[in-house]
Amino acid sequence: MKAGFRQSMAWLHTWSGLVVGWLLFSIFLTGAVSFYRHEITQWMRPELRQIAPSPNDASVALRRLQEIAPDARRWLIDLPDDRDPVAHLYVWRDPGKSPSFQREELDTSSGMPIAARATYGGDFLFYFHFDLNMPSVWGRLIVGVAAMIMLVSIISGIITHRRIFRDFFTFRPWKAAQRSWLDAHNVLAVMALPFHLMITYTGLITLMFLYMPWGRDIAYQGDTQAFLAEAAIVTSIPEAAGRPAPLTPIGPLISQATDRWHGAPVGRIDVYRPGDANALIELTSSDAAQIAFHRRKVTFNGVTGDVVAATNTTKWAAQTKGAMYGLHIGRFADPFARFLYFLSSIAGTAMIATGLLLWAIKRCPKRDRQERKGAGRRIVEILNVGTITGLPIAIGAFFWANRLIPVDLAQRADLEAICFYLVWVFAAVHPIVRHIDRAWTDQLIVAAFIYGALPIMNAIVTDRHLGVTLVNGNWVLAGFDLAMLLVGMLLGLTAWQVRRRQRAGTNTKRTDTAFTVSPTIEPPRP
Repeated sequence: MKAGFRQSMAWLHTWSGLVVGWLLFSIFLTGAVSFYRHEITQWMRPELRQIAPSPNDASVALRRLQEIAPDARRWLIDLPDDRDPVAHLYVWRDPGKSPSFQREELDTSSGMPIAARATYGGDFLFYFHFDLNMPSVWGRLIVGVAAMIMLVSIISGIITHRRIFRDFFTFRPWKAAQRSWLDAHNVLAVMALPFHLMITYTGLITLMFLYMPWGRDIAYQGDTQAFLAEAAIVTSIPEAAGRPAPLTPIGPLISQATDRWHGAPVGRIDVYRPGDANALIELTSSDAAQIAFHRRKVTFNGVTGDVVAATNTTKWAAQTKGAMYGLHIGRFADPFARFLYFLSSIAGTAMIATGLLLWAIKRCPKRDRQERKGAGRRIVEILNVGTITGLPIAIGAFFWANRLIPVDLAQRADLEAICFYLVWVFAAVHPIVRHIDRAWTDQLIVAAFIYGALPIMNAIVTDRHLGVTLVNGNWVLAGFDLAMLLVGMLLGLTAWQVRRRQRAGTNTKRTDTAFTVSPTIEPPRP
C-alpha cells in the first residue's frame, strides 16, 4: 500500500460512497418518509372517518370473518391502534379452495368493510425502502449489499476525518463551492453520526438470515420451518379434525393475555382451523409498547379456551436481534421521538446528497475552459439531478396521482405506482437533454410547485382539506398538508438560491473573460 492508511481510507470512503450513493439516497429518503407511513396512508384515503380503537374491535372482526370465510384454514387480524385506526383482516384457505387468499379492511365501529379508494399508501414507500418493490428476495439482497457498503463508507469516513468533531462547528457557506459543500457534508455526517451507525447496522441485522443463512441451515439441517417454529415466529397449523365446533368468546382470552403481559395490549389475533374441533387461537402482543421487537404470544384451545402454549421470554440472542429490529423501525417511538428519527434520516439523506455533489464539484473544469468535462463527471451530474431532485418529484407525483386518478377505476393502486416510476424516469432523462445548471433549477421549481400546490389541489378535489381538518382537530391530515406547504416553500427557496448563484457565477466568468483572457497569451492556471 503506497499511500498512507488515512489516504487509503479517504479513497475507500469516496468511491464506496459514490458507487451506491444514488441507491443509498433513495433508501434513506424513502426510509425517512416511512416513519410516517400510517399517516400517509390515512391522507391517501380521505374517505376514512376518524375511528378510535374500541375494546370490542376483536369481537367485531371475528364476526366479520365468520361471515366471509367460515371454512378458512387461517384467519389473521391486525387490530386497530392509535396510528392505524383500521382493522386488517387476512384469510388463507386450503389448497383447491378459491380464493386461496383474501384480505379486507374493516371499520370496527360499523362492522362493515372500509369503503375507501384503493391505494398502496405509505406502504409503497416503506417497501421500496427495504426491497425496492422488487419480486422475490432480489430487492432485499441489493439493499443489503448497499447497506454493507454504507457501513464501510461511514467507518472509513470517521477514520479519514481527523478533526471530525471540530469540523462539526465549521460551516462556511460563503466560501468557494467545494469548501462549502465539504463543510456541509461534514456537519451533516457528525450531527447524527450515532444514528447513521445505528440505522445502517440494525438494517443489516433485520435480514441477517437472508445474507448469512449457513449457521441456521446447519443447525436445523435446512428445515427453515423448524427454526421459525422454535423461534416463535410461526405456529404450525393443526390438521382439521373434521368435527364442527364453535369458537370460544375472544374477550376473556384477551383479558388473560394482557394480565400475563402486565397490561401490554394485544396487537394481533391468529385463528387456525376456525369452526373446527382442533381450532387454535393465538394472541400476540403489540410491538408498539417496547423498544425490542419481541412479540409475546399465548395460544389457546379455540373451543375450550384453555391455554395450550405461552411464549413470554426468548433467548438472549433472539432478544438482541429483536432490540436491533425495534430500534430500526422505531415503532416504539412517541411523536417527538418519531420526529427525531425523521430528522436524523433526512440528515443522512442530505449527507449522501452533499457527498455526491462534492464529487462532481471537485472535478469541475477550471475557469479557463481548457479542460473538457469528462464522461464520468457528466454521468455523475445526470444521476445527481435525476436522483436528488427526481425522486422527490416522483414521490410528489405519487401523492398527486392519488387525488387525480378516479376513485372507482380498476387497478388504481397500480396506476399510482406507475405514475411514480414514469415521472422518475422523465426526471432522470431530463438532465440528459438539458444543460445541467438549468436542469437543477427546472426540477427544483417543479418540485416546489408539486408540493406547494398539493394542499390546494387537495382542497379542490376532496372535502378533507385544511379548512376542515384544522377546525375538526384532525392533526394527521392537517399535519400532512402543512408539511407539504413547508416542503414546497423550502424547495422554492432552494431553487431561487441556486439560480441566483448560477447567475452570479455566469457574470463572474464573463468579467474574467473580458479582462484576463488574451487571444495570443494563455492566462496562468489559478
